[in-house]
Amino acid sequence: MNRLRAALATTAAAALGLAALATAPAQAAAQPAFLTASEMPKSSTPWTASKVFAGVPENGGTLCAPYKIPAQNSSYRDFSNDLDAYGVQITNVARTEADAVKLVDTLRKALAGCGTQLKQQDPGMQAVSGYHGKLAVEEGAWVYSLDTADPRVGNSDIHLFAVGRDGRTVTLVRWGQMGDLKDAPLTAFRTTTKTAVNKLWS
Repeated sequence: MNRLRAALATTAAAALGLAALATAPAQAAAQPAFLTASEMPKSSTPWTASKVFAGVPENGGTLCAPYKIPAQNSSYRDFSNDLDAYGVQITNVARTEADAVKLVDTLRKALAGCGTQLKQQDPGMQAVSGYHGKLAVEEGAWVYSLDTADPRVGNSDIHLFAVGRDGRTVTLVRWGQMGDLKDAPLTAFRTTTKTAVNKLWS
């Protein structure tokens, strides 16, 4: 009888353990890491960073690549400072590595042709896109610029973009402020890009 009671107790304990495992909440999947404010190109006023949001920004992604990055399995963080400079990092974890390669190609084409596209949309605007090379980090990162001016209102803006990949994960980084390409921190932006790709799954 004692042996029977012991066996029943052991069985009951095992059943309770299985039930606890079945009802325990699933552990959250690991998420890629994002740049911090201090990792943006240095500025005379400090950067601030938002929290990381799920999806893509309200404009569908970013200037030059609107609606190219799927909202599903994407997240983003905004950056700003007192000089009206701004930035964003958007990251997407693709279903397969082949899908990630395709997304990189799509973004690179959009960034390379952005100036031409903007001028077609608004013939009164001046816009020039530039390519600034590939960075040796993980599966690669590619840097682009967009120099815009609107003579009708007398303003000019410079934007830097980078798209990089680590396996199935693609990240896009954008920096921008008023000015021209000569005013852009291109060297520092390359460093920021390398950091962004390196730390995704570090």
